[in-house]
Amino acid sequence: MQTLSRQSREHADIRALYHDLQHAPQQHLAEARQLLRNHLQQTAAHLAELPNNPAHLEAHILRNNARTASAYRDYLLSRKQGQPRRYFSNRAHALYFLRNVAATKLVDGAWLYGVLGDWHDPRRHDLVRTYLEELGDGEPDQNHVLMYKQLLANQDIQHLESLPTDRFIQGTLQLALGHLASEFLPEVIGYNLGYEQLPLHLMITTYELAELGIDPHYFRLHITIDNASSGHAHRAARAVLDNLPGNEQQTFYHRVRQGFQLNALGSSSTDVINAFNLDKELYRVLEDKARAARHMHSDFCRIDGRTINEWLDTNGRIPALLDALQRHGWVHRHQDPSGSRFWRLIQGNRAPMFGVFSAYELQLLHDWIAGEWQCKQTSRLAGRRSPSGNGLDPLVAASHKEQEVKLQKKLHAMPEQQRTQHLIELMAPARHFTPEGLAATRLFSRQIRQPPDSAQFSVSRINTR
Repeated sequence: MQTLSRQSREHADIRALYHDLQHAPQQHLAEARQLLRNHLQQTAAHLAELPNNPAHLEAHILRNNARTASAYRDYLLSRKQGQPRRYFSNRAHALYFLRNVAATKLVDGAWLYGVLGDWHDPRRHDLVRTYLEELGDGEPDQNHVLMYKQLLANQDIQHLESLPTDRFIQGTLQLALGHLASEFLPEVIGYNLGYEQLPLHLMITTYELAELGIDPHYFRLHITIDNASSGHAHRAARAVLDNLPGNEQQTFYHRVRQGFQLNALGSSSTDVINAFNLDKELYRVLEDKARAARHMHSDFCRIDGRTINEWLDTNGRIPALLDALQRHGWVHRHQDPSGSRFWRLIQGNRAPMFGVFSAYELQLLHDWIAGEWQCKQTSRLAGRRSPSGNGLDPLVAASHKEQEVKLQKKLHAMPEQQRTQHLIELMAPARHFTPEGLAATRLFSRQIRQPPDSAQFSVSRINTR
């Protein structure tokens, strides 16, 4: 009973720890350490299927990559032969996926943050370069977290408060590894090796998002940069060999394999995809909406003898209300939603209920009404279309020079031994996508390409472009 209670408490604390490790990490390192130890125990009995000899890792990765490519070729052939999408039944399903994996995507690369302090050590070179590329080398249109934030904003799904707790497990593990890299270096290297592999689900997701009119650039970029020939997957394998110690190599490699297996914990992308149920998600959204909308409707309209306020006054009535809307002709399922009176009340800037529902909520309602009538064109009507490319905030891009000049002045005023640490602090998972964090990343990236003789950064050698 005590074990169950402890596990339940740890599970409930994941969401809080996820936020704490971003905004006050030094105050929560003990909790992060315990989290990693507990989850590493879970992997002990299920070590990653990696070659026993780390020298064979690169060949192993290339074989896996070839299998993924072959499976994707089979998928494309099946689509050409008329098979439906494998992952996303409709556009609402795709948006559900993007929202439910957001807690992980919004800390992309965080597991490598702790290696920045070893930037001058050639054994860490591949790990440092991978982290900097996750940060887009400070360019806002290449910073992975900024890209995902913009994707969420474009689709109006950036509010994550109601996500299930298990959606935060992977992101919290990544943050814990990043802030405790000096203690868990083999696990960081192993996690990096696992995360940077090219999975089939990434390729299919990219294809089907584009098919549904959702910008797949974030996912497409990960296909290209994670390649096994020269990309992050190749670097990840090389980092294992570069960091093997002279003694106790098997112990080190065992820990690498445990770190690799951490990728299997929590909800995977395919778990999230398979968890989608249109009816249940719609009920959840409408129940949340009902709590805010109770007693805000007039009593002129009655459905099945109840006013709208009465329908919304008690939890659990949403399914019955939707049934009543269908019986009384307010909703015509499996037809063009524009033919339903209820849809005309909520869709369009002159609709009586304009603004009540977010773009995601409208998409859920649209796809629920449309049902079997759905086709590519109609599946896109309710959602906000993504612009071509990522179209990041032009104010961010315009502040490049100004931010770098400000940061250089601040660095000049600091003792030399503090300059590097200040840049690294600005490149933390919760800060690197800010204007100052982007500027720090650009300065850091340019400096390590031409490192000074010492292990300290020379401000005089950090020049703006």
